[in-house]
Amino acid sequence: MEEKPQAESLSAVPFSVRDFYEAGRKRLALKILSGASFMDRMVEEPILNRPGLALTGFLTDFEHRRVQVIGNAESSYLAFLGEEESVKRLTAIMAKRPALIVLTNSNKLPPSALAKAEEFGVVVMSSSLGTRLFSHHSIYLLERLGAPRMKLYGTMMEVCGLGVLFEGAPGLGKSETALGLIKHGWALIADDLTCIRKDSARDLLFGSACDSTAGYMEIRGIGIIHVPSIFGVDSLRGEKRLDLVLTFKPLDEVREEVDRIGQKHAPREILGVKVPNVILPVSEGRDLVNLVETAAQQHKLIVAGTDPASQLSQRLHNLAGATQS
Repeated sequence: MEEKPQAESLSAVPFSVRDFYEAGRKRLALKILSGASFMDRMVEEPILNRPGLALTGFLTDFEHRRVQVIGNAESSYLAFLGEEESVKRLTAIMAKRPALIVLTNSNKLPPSALAKAEEFGVVVMSSSLGTRLFSHHSIYLLERLGAPRMKLYGTMMEVCGLGVLFEGAPGLGKSETALGLIKHGWALIADDLTCIRKDSARDLLFGSACDSTAGYMEIRGIGIIHVPSIFGVDSLRGEKRLDLVLTFKPLDEVREEVDRIGQKHAPREILGVKVPNVILPVSEGRDLVNLVETAAQQHKLIVAGTDPASQLSQRLHNLAGATQS
């Protein structure tokens, strides 16, 4: 189950027209009308563009790197121009070489315009959806496809409703801890290698398993197991928001650094997003399953506005003040 993690990328990730088609073929009711041999062209900006102004002949600042959407309004305008003039206007747009044009409401283009698309390497698709519904679904799909992402060595679980990532050197018991948590009723998201996606709009991170290893775990001494086959479908989750990172470290390495009170909250920065991070010392005899559950519950308490360490500090301060008076 070895796969190298990828370097961080904070900018939008280009993806191909083929990626868009395969991800949205059913949901967006897509059909390829022209340019099937150019499906590997990249969509450089994961945004929709209505080329209404460009169809009038004004191409200054035309956003050709985006997915072009021609709806009823644009189609009606092209019909008003007549076939010869509409093909001329469309040719000027296609000469800018946008990667993809989508016609909503099952609208069509003249055959000569589709031939121009082939000439310039432009993929033309149609969708039976209305423009508003197509745009609604496409914005979500484009955001996911173009989101900054990376892979991290680590096991991710859903614990107490939170997405918790365990990271640390091999052999510290991350997978065994995850196995114990599954037997406590919590769910596996990814073992050993976790795919991280950034939701740039909300500045949040989401973790999931890589397609090749989803649902599988490697347990030393046992081998590869398929989690839902043994523990049922409820033992597995898909994508989950990343709420907490637990860094497993040998106790001998961090003996002097251990936060015994809980007032050190140094975050872990991933793809430019700061995630709460707790260092969890590992030593023989420590019940890591219980510790992870408690760390997750403690984090939920702090997020809800209750910080036991601060409360205790304030109580001791008040008692000291009362004693002195």
